[in-house]
Parts: sequence; structure tokens; C-alpha cells
Amino acid sequence: MRAVQITEFGGPEVLTPTDLPDPVAGPGQLLIAVDRAGVNYADTHQVENSYLAPASLPLVPGGEVVGRTEDGRRVVALLNGGGYAEKAVAAEHSAFDVPEGVSDGAALALVLQGTTAWHLLRTSARMAEGETVVVHAAAGGVGSLAVQLAKQWGAGRVIATASTEAKRAKAVELGADVAVDGAPEGLKERLIEANGGKRVDIVLEMVGGPTFDASLAALGRFGRLVTYGSASREAATPVVPAALMRGSKSVVGFWLADCFGAPGMIAGPLVELFALAGKGQLTAVVGGDYPLSEVAKAHNDIRARRTVGKLLLDPSR
Repeated sequence: MRAVQITEFGGPEVLTPTDLPDPVAGPGQLLIAVDRAGVNYADTHQVENSYLAPASLPLVPGGEVVGRTEDGRRVVALLNGGGYAEKAVAAEHSAFDVPEGVSDGAALALVLQGTTAWHLLRTSARMAEGETVVVHAAAGGVGSLAVQLAKQWGAGRVIATASTEAKRAKAVELGADVAVDGAPEGLKERLIEANGGKRVDIVLEMVGGPTFDASLAALGRFGRLVTYGSASREAATPVVPAALMRGSKSVVGFWLADCFGAPGMIAGPLVELFALAGKGQLTAVVGGDYPLSEVAKAHNDIRARRTVGKLLLDPSR
């Protein structure tokens, strides 16, 4: 089968399409003929071995696929690697039937970015109706869905950040009340101004570094910052407990992998997300469909923040 395998850690240049033996499904596993694989920012960390979970070589990246099982079911599945290929193996409990009317791109976006957005708002931030929610990288895979879910669930104001005017316009189109430049310089002041001069209740933050610092400074009383990434690859200023006590603020970490072993933490939200998408109440933005032969370009584009929404790989090309 055609697949992308890395034999050394590094940047996009180490992603090498090659031919590998077909994987074999063991007990409790499914063999999936892959129609599309998802590309995520976390994959770029895995390829350079800077992710939360250390990687080992050789490695076929890719954490989720959509395709057909040997008995003809159309499923979307979360994997422990191996998605950038024509065939992949998934645990039965990590594969979910895709309803009619939900596209391959939407299924991939919802199983990973959608469930992440769901848990950021409900499990980690515990958003209440009327609260102000800041969504960084609001035109991205998680951000574009978090903007929509926050509005659906009664946020009083959704403030989006993005790096370009086009991305900010997309966030507003998806339901954000206002969108501002996400550059860290002056970010605290822009967020407070966008909230009518008041500090904000919730920030969903995946940039890290100075963006984390400015976001924490923009929180109001009982505000919650949920951190779920470090796209800038920069370290934030260490958080001093006394600074959290003043204003009763919280910093909460979230990693979707911690949900994988808990029954229902993926399946439950996914049922709700599929239903919303099926009714046209939730739009999964697909920002690119790359041939497997152009996987390095996909990684370059996502690292350079040239993309929006969910990125796909087509293993047949």
C-alpha cells in the first residue's frame, strides 16, 4: 500500500511517500480502506518528536481516517498513528459509523476537532449562558467549530482572533460577534475593548507564549483559560499561584487523548455533533484536500498558518 513513513525526526522534509505492507487487524480491531486521512497541527509536533506523547521510529503519522471496513461499514476512526496510508487499523471502540449526509471532511473534522471544541467548552471551561468566550485561531479546525458551538450554547459574546482579515471575516461568518487580530502585542487591550471594556470570562488558547500571557491577563473574575496547544512553540511566563488567587482565575489544560480511555467521552459528543451537522446547524470547514504525494506541502501550509478549517489527505493520489 501507499503510505507516508518517516525514518528520522524533523520538519515537513522528512515526510516520505513509500510502499509498505498492508497492516493486519488483530483481535478487537478493524481494517479500514482509507478514503481520507486527517491532517492536524499536532501531527507536525509528532513528526519532529515535540508532542506530548513521545514518538518512535519508523513512524506512519496520522491520528484519524474515514473509510470503509471489510464488511462495508463507513466509519471514522481515531488511531494510534498510521493514518497517512491507503489502509489503516483501528480499535473497534475507536471507530464510529458516519451518518448519511455527513461528508468525509465533516466526519474527520468532527471526530477530532469537534470533540475537542465540545470538551473545551463543556468539560474544561464549563461555559454558562451569557458568558464571554474568546476563541483563538478561530478560523482553524477547532476554533471554527468552537465559535459555532459557543453561540449555539448561549454565549453572551464570542470574540474571535485570527491572523488575517480573511480569517477574521470567516470567523464572523461562522457566528463570532467580533474578530480581532491575534498578534500578541496589544492583545489584552484588544480583547477587553472587544468586550465593551470588560474583562472576559473564558479563553480557549492553543498558541502559547506571549499569547497565553496576554490571554490570562485579559481574564475577569472567576475567568477560565483553557490551554490545549502551543502552536507558537514558545514558552509562556510561569503562572504564579497568587496571580490566580487575585480574581479567582483558573488555568485548565486539555488533551483529547485523555478522553480516549473513558467510555462515552468521544462517542457521546460525536452523536450530538453529527446531529447538529446533519441539521445544518454546525458547519465543518474543510480548508484543503491534498494528495498523499503532497503531504509535505500540507504540513508546510498548516505550520505557516496559511490554512483554515480541516485539512485532508487523499491516499489514492
